[in-house]
Amino acid sequence: MSPDSRLAARALAPRRHDEILRRVGAQGSVSIAELAGFFDVSRETIRRDLKLLSDRGQLDIVHGGAARFEPSEPAMSLRSQENAVGKAVIGRVAAGLVKDGMVVFLDSGTTTLAVAQAMTELRNLTICTASLKIALLLCHMPDMRVHMLGGEIDPGEEAASGIDMLEAMSRFRVDIAFLGGGALSPDGEVTDFTRAGAEQRGRMIALAGRAYFVLDSSKFGKLTPLRIPNFQRAAGVIVDAKPEPGISEALARKGPSLIHL
Repeated sequence: MSPDSRLAARALAPRRHDEILRRVGAQGSVSIAELAGFFDVSRETIRRDLKLLSDRGQLDIVHGGAARFEPSEPAMSLRSQENAVGKAVIGRVAAGLVKDGMVVFLDSGTTTLAVAQAMTELRNLTICTASLKIALLLCHMPDMRVHMLGGEIDPGEEAASGIDMLEAMSRFRVDIAFLGGGALSPDGEVTDFTRAGAEQRGRMIALAGRAYFVLDSSKFGKLTPLRIPNFQRAAGVIVDAKPEPGISEALARKGPSLIHL
């Protein structure tokens, strides 16, 4: 490459970086092949771009591309405003899996709250939850026995957490569990924001007869820091819309079924 060509390439790099970050922000994830075709450069050039942006903490590299990196979760009060219609759809699908007499674990979160709202017409259930909102909603329903799992209250999540909560979980025989999560990654795996959240969800997968993640489409293609133990043993992931084929295929290889209307 001539000196003039090298100067031109360096001048174009910041523009590529800006466009890559714009796409990751808008789409949640991008592929190396897509970016190489769009910019008409080699895949190695795109890999170098992604590594630079990853080193700056502006995105996270995943297999075949990059994803938006979200190190912390917004408070529940903010999340409750996102995709309420989609969460209601998930709630109805999840409630349809619950049968009379079951012991049901409901994780904390806005999507599991939608599951609880869809369950208010069901009867003869035992509910285990660490969520203050879910406990207050269902304790007033006829023929519902609600157990509030104790622990320190996280004000952002409006739910109990910590060692006491993990110990309380283990005392119950759970037929079916509905779990939240931070994201459905481009690699087809549900990931989490905190070690405590990941550990809690991983333990419930092991304890429950069947465990389902409930994730709305706003979480597709994102990447949060922590893997959830036992994720591959979950029965399924309930969603409001089908993810793009790459994510769906990756999830199928992991094991859990994709469930949607």
